[in-house]
Amino acid sequence: MKKTLGLVAALLLVGGFAFAEEATLIDFTYLDADTVTSQDSNEPQQNGRTIMDFSISAGATFTGEQKKLMKTSLALPEWEIVLNSSAKNVASLADSKVIAAPVKTTSEQPFAGKNVMGVRIIFPTWNSNANAKIIPPFDIPAYEPVGSIDSNGNRVPASEGEDTSAYNTASNPSYEATLFEGGYGVVKNVGTVKSIAVTTMGMNYPHGLYVHLVDNDGIERRYFMGYLGFDGWKTLTWNNPQYIAEIRNREIRVYPIYPRGTPFIKFAGFEITRDAAHIGGDFIGYFKDVKIIYDKALLESDRDIADEDLWQIITKKEKARQSAEMEKFGNKQVNRYLEKSKLAAEDSFTPSLNEGVDGTAPDQK
Repeated sequence: MKKTLGLVAALLLVGGFAFAEEATLIDFTYLDADTVTSQDSNEPQQNGRTIMDFSISAGATFTGEQKKLMKTSLALPEWEIVLNSSAKNVASLADSKVIAAPVKTTSEQPFAGKNVMGVRIIFPTWNSNANAKIIPPFDIPAYEPVGSIDSNGNRVPASEGEDTSAYNTASNPSYEATLFEGGYGVVKNVGTVKSIAVTTMGMNYPHGLYVHLVDNDGIERRYFMGYLGFDGWKTLTWNNPQYIAEIRNREIRVYPIYPRGTPFIKFAGFEITRDAAHIGGDFIGYFKDVKIIYDKALLESDRDIADEDLWQIITKKEKARQSAEMEKFGNKQVNRYLEKSKLAAEDSFTPSLNEGVDGTAPDQK
């Protein structure tokens, strides 16, 4: 007998199942730059666990050496700040950024000595509502196969039968051995989200914080976590107001057990909102992780027939989704690579004059 996923359906409006689990959706202390991918530097630029190679979407005009450089990851400096249109100007676009912020080793927090996400956003100084999204460098894939990284930064897929539990860094339940599970942005087998928690360090800014999540249908929702007007580390929590714990009050819906792909939630970013009545200019914030408590969508059960081994319906669907994700991701990143290649490399002009000993041109002596 083979273990398969059997559906236990108990939905109320937005859905809901009675088997709650806690999981780390994303932990920013896992996203250190630890892998060298550029031949011009010995400093790590990318996060080895989350490296994505977008050279597969590049055309035949690129050389092999150029394709080797076509890699990106969820390393913290790779994350992006997207300001609303009225808040965009040269200064805000140039200075708003994400960095790896080291926590002091003398800190009393359990993540002392590790790097968290540090964010700087330049909001307008005039009276204007504004918002900024902190988003990953690419749409986090939900179906990318797990694997290790070789010395050249290339992914080596896990072999068939290999124990992949070590990749579940956050020890999340419902782990299905895809690359971005285990605290890197994806949680599988999610029914209804009961609660969301964000560990953040406030600095008395009066701005609001939202979390953006995307489900397996591609629907993006945002959840208001609260205001950042406090000093020090704090866990902000959102509780689902439509969640009903009493099973007898839920609307029961029964679905076919097979074939249904496993529902999931993935992290799409943070959103910081600034009210026109509040102070503008610089915003500084720090984020450690995002966790969720959720009802299971599917329960594991032993069945006499291995349905998926026979029909391969879910496998084909997930491979099609994986291919679509990679195509979308690759095209965007190739365009960015081309734009980056056009940037001026010079910081100063080549001198046209021969300077004398005293620093003046010879004809001025």
